[in-house]
Amino acid sequence: MAAPTLRAGRLWLLCARRAAPPPPSPRLLVSQTRRQRHDHQPDARPTPGFPVAKGLLATQYQRGLFQEVFPPQPAEEQLIELLQPGRPPVTAYCGFDPTADSLHVGHLLAVLGLLHFQRAGHNVIALVGGATAQLGDPSGRTKAREALTAEQVRERARGLREGLQRLFQNHRELFWAEEEGNRLGSAHFLDNAGWLENESVIGFLAGVGGHLRMGTLLSRQSCKARLSSPEGMGLAEFLYPALQAYDFLHLYRHYGCLIQLGGADQLGNIMSGYDLVSKVTDKDVFGITVPLITTTTGDKLGKSAGNAVWLNRNRTSPFELYQFFVRQPDATVERYLKLFTFLSGLEIDHIMKVHAKEPEKRGPQKRLAAEVTKLVHGRNGLESAKRCTKAFYHNNVDALESMSDEELQELFREAPYIEMLLEPGTTVLDLCRKSNAIADGPKGYRDITVGAVSINHITETNPDAVLILGQHILSNGLSLLRIGKRNYYIIKWLQLSHEE
Repeated sequence: MAAPTLRAGRLWLLCARRAAPPPPSPRLLVSQTRRQRHDHQPDARPTPGFPVAKGLLATQYQRGLFQEVFPPQPAEEQLIELLQPGRPPVTAYCGFDPTADSLHVGHLLAVLGLLHFQRAGHNVIALVGGATAQLGDPSGRTKAREALTAEQVRERARGLREGLQRLFQNHRELFWAEEEGNRLGSAHFLDNAGWLENESVIGFLAGVGGHLRMGTLLSRQSCKARLSSPEGMGLAEFLYPALQAYDFLHLYRHYGCLIQLGGADQLGNIMSGYDLVSKVTDKDVFGITVPLITTTTGDKLGKSAGNAVWLNRNRTSPFELYQFFVRQPDATVERYLKLFTFLSGLEIDHIMKVHAKEPEKRGPQKRLAAEVTKLVHGRNGLESAKRCTKAFYHNNVDALESMSDEELQELFREAPYIEMLLEPGTTVLDLCRKSNAIADGPKGYRDITVGAVSINHITETNPDAVLILGQHILSNGLSLLRIGKRNYYIIKWLQLSHEE
């Protein structure tokens, strides 16, 4: 994570003023923040010992989830005041364009931002961009997005909406305890096709176009980068910020929405929304950005980069999601615990202290993986991920036997799935040849004798051994055949009840 900017340091200071006056010298705090930025300290925060700031904005800035606030002072002071505990709830929104039928890990921090607003008693809107996806957001791109048909967009929008609703439901059921005076805010799931598709071109340009300045739009980094590229920039993409800005205006008018959340690469679009709403209504609205999730080499995670970790189990299984977070390095895991979980700061500190004494157990990584997998896939998804982990990495036959067909196919996505009738006297050699797992003739026979074949994690060296129920064929009617180190075959045995 980049070191906090000067404005971010000011944000912390403003929050701290309200938490424990009087604060330290503003000049001292700002100069320290300058030094932190200059020295490029990756996780710099205000020096310990300063007053602990309270409130949603301060808390999530300190954890690293909220990165930047727009506009700058004095409006940011108003936002801090709006989000103080005990104040009336406000409404915040975040948009997600359906460029695929599933959210991915890169979207998760924006969703968590909405969930933290909801946990603080505020109302939230998760907006699917069924209309804007047909234009394509130019932010962070060097060329135009692939054009989508209206039917493709509708189908993908449905997948995104279901994914968002599942995340909010899992949060409510598994991460929230309703108490008197401590209630979740409301959540709405909308699609901007509901208003943009009914808007005429003339009406839109007449009502919105006059309030957005060409010079401002052209000055955005996303626009300048595309205009200087060999491909250039089409009018549809150029108008994308205007349509997103109109979303903010529509949500302000109909839902009283005051805040837009988005990734750090969305700041230009958020600024356009602020410009439009403030000019049309003469009211103050705000934007908050969350960090972009990158790989260890600094590449952004996402569909466009080809490295997306999806939140839909049809694309990325609970096991694969779990393993993505288990594999996080020590240098990242504490930051990710603060970003991706609802664990308290004290609990994270305790986890990291235990880890310092027992680093080989990878306790923080396992806790991180468990918390995220439970939020995304529910309790059953987490249990599935743990079963798959035992079966795959620990050669645990009991775990293998407890797995369903679906779990086994998710675990071994590239493995052929073969249905086979168990006939009396079926041998290890028969199984391998019917599965087309070994070569015909002496070579295939020899592969078994030299130990290249295992069934359910047990090496088989006798080609003529007859398959035994409970050993070669598990009680769930499955066998996991492996040839060499990486070639797996899933065997589903049919009509076992007739054979027993």
